Amino acid sequence: MSTCATASHNAAEPLAGTSATARTWLLIEQTGPWGAKALTDSHLDPGLGRALNAAADGTGVRIALIRRPGRHADRHGVSRRRLFLAHTAPGRSWLRTTTLTDPGAALGLDFAALGAGEHQGIWEPHSGDPLALVCTNGKRDRCCALLGRPLAAELAADGIDTWEVTHLGGHRFSPTLFLLPYGYAYGRASAHLVKSAVEAARSGRITLDHCRGRSAWDRPAQAADLAVRARIREYRADALDVVRVEALPSAPAATSAGSAGPAWAVTVAHTDGRSWQVTVEQRTDGAPAPASCGAPLLPPARMAVTSLTAADPA
Repeated sequence: MSTCATASHNAAEPLAGTSATARTWLLIEQTGPWGAKALTDSHLDPGLGRALNAAADGTGVRIALIRRPGRHADRHGVSRRRLFLAHTAPGRSWLRTTTLTDPGAALGLDFAALGAGEHQGIWEPHSGDPLALVCTNGKRDRCCALLGRPLAAELAADGIDTWEVTHLGGHRFSPTLFLLPYGYAYGRASAHLVKSAVEAARSGRITLDHCRGRSAWDRPAQAADLAVRARIREYRADALDVVRVEALPSAPAATSAGSAGPAWAVTVAHTDGRSWQVTVEQRTDGAPAPASCGAPLLPPARMAVTSLTAADPA
């Protein structure tokens, strides 16, 4: 069975807590075809791709290639390309952009500062609509091309600021979407869902339908944030923050429903002073599915919220 067919049969798999994790994103426009490892397998100089990967390693910055939807003819003579920098932490989100003739100039960025959320005034603030990034890298997973490219084309035709992107993770949730500046990801995205999410982002809000989580946090915190939002019906993007994630003692061993894995206590705080304690467990009790084309069938590891309680005021 193909990955796309398997994904459609596994549509009940929960989406919460499955977003790619990165507090800061560097997006570099690169036309033409992309390989499975696009930074070193595209018309971007592979030496530059390796150097960028090394510069970003361990800094909290994730690098991806982007291109406009449409035909991807080889355009070796392109003189200028668009770059974006985005930080996705609540209350400190920002999105900045520039155009460069030499993408190698990105090596001069202070990746450690960017990962910490400090842009130091470089480039220009992005003043337009939210960016909609749709994963379309068919060499990474063909579902992203078969399902993502038509979605990206439709969104662009409707006037949404849309870019194709190389990798967002979670191919089995194709088409996958990532919205900036707030950094919330969505799976099994339809054009209607994306338009609603973009409209919400214009006013500093998010939609919870098909939401995978905010990339600023690791998976347990993503799941906890979404659980609190659903409980109190809070849709303002920056109203909640994850202030603590503590690993708990190992859960009991496997049960007939599937194996239990690590567990975490997550503290979610509201800007109005309220807070909640959320217990999240990693479980592997779903139907087996491949994470991407060619991968073995395995039960996906999901984030399960097992308790959610309001913390007593100090």
